[in-house]
Amino acid sequence: MGMIDFEDELKKISAAGLLRRLRSISSGSGPKIVIDGKTLLMLASNDYLGLCADTRVKQATARAVQKWGGGTGAARLISGNLDLFAELEKRLADFKQTEDALVFSTGYMANAGLLSALAGKGDIIFSDALNHASIIDGCRLSRAETGIYPHKDLNRLETLLTQSRACTNRYIVTDAVFSMDGDIAPLPALLSLAEKYDAVIILDDAHGTGAIGKTGKGTLEHFGMKSSPRIIIMGTLGKALGSFGAFAAGTASLKPFLVNRARSFIFTTALPPAVPAAALAALDRIEQDPGLVRKLKENAALMREGLCRLGFDIMETETQIIPVMIGRPEHALHMAKELFARGLFIQAIRPPTVPENASRLRITVMAAHEKKDLAEALDILGSVGKKLGII
Repeated sequence: MGMIDFEDELKKISAAGLLRRLRSISSGSGPKIVIDGKTLLMLASNDYLGLCADTRVKQATARAVQKWGGGTGAARLISGNLDLFAELEKRLADFKQTEDALVFSTGYMANAGLLSALAGKGDIIFSDALNHASIIDGCRLSRAETGIYPHKDLNRLETLLTQSRACTNRYIVTDAVFSMDGDIAPLPALLSLAEKYDAVIILDDAHGTGAIGKTGKGTLEHFGMKSSPRIIIMGTLGKALGSFGAFAAGTASLKPFLVNRARSFIFTTALPPAVPAAALAALDRIEQDPGLVRKLKENAALMREGLCRLGFDIMETETQIIPVMIGRPEHALHMAKELFARGLFIQAIRPPTVPENASRLRITVMAAHEKKDLAEALDILGSVGKKLGII
């Protein structure tokens, strides 16, 4: 057996319509971006509240660099644990109404660290079929048994829970807002099952944090629920909070447990000081200006209603993530290219990110979008959709 033939593998990927390329953007994050000198309306960003470019967030970032420098120089268990982290973790716990929180370097590392620290041999994890890749990999790393239940199928989940009584610990892990579909996990019903079968829920609230709920606190607020010892929340700082990194929030004892057991926390350099400073400023903005979350909801509703009116299949989305179902990957790519030529930046999502024959355009709206821009985008989407026979 010799070396892998990269060129041959890339040809196979390309022939299947699945080749991915990096695209250079010459402007910062915002409702409009510049690529190769062309200005486009951004409809593919996770910067849901437009806080990446917020003046107060940028000022807090600059002050942190001036005070603490560009990096931390070590893992947090060595000498990288700046007091900024404790301040941010307290704020995140308050925001999520939990007892404490722990910041991780990325959402991927948070899910991998959580699942591999909590579950092991003799345990079982029940995972929604449409969960994020970081959850799937975290389940594998844990070495626990994993049971996959069809998307939001509570009857099947209960059957699996009934069959798991011999397992030591049971965990239910789910995206809160599903990143490719935009729908929301049925959290109240999941908690009822967790209580009935003595399970713990690990809730990936990456796309809910800052974006859903009356004041942006996420999925528990969306359902009018209070925190529970049976729910461990993962959230990110790099989406609606406009920064970078992630966190796990739960009981007071969860934090020291993860500090000692989560390998993705222990064996990595602490985030640069600019990152927690930006996240703290973003939390200030969300709490001081409830209009941000309100505007996001209004813009998302406008786009969903407009796409439905045009005849697009937007599946069961309830949020700012709006899939436009296309089917074949080459058709999704073709439409994305046509939209790019007309001034819209929207990504085609293809397998393995989504199932076979379920390629789609993934539209995301921001609070920073103006209604006239969204109306223009709908006009372009309708024109291109008709031209290509999608609607």
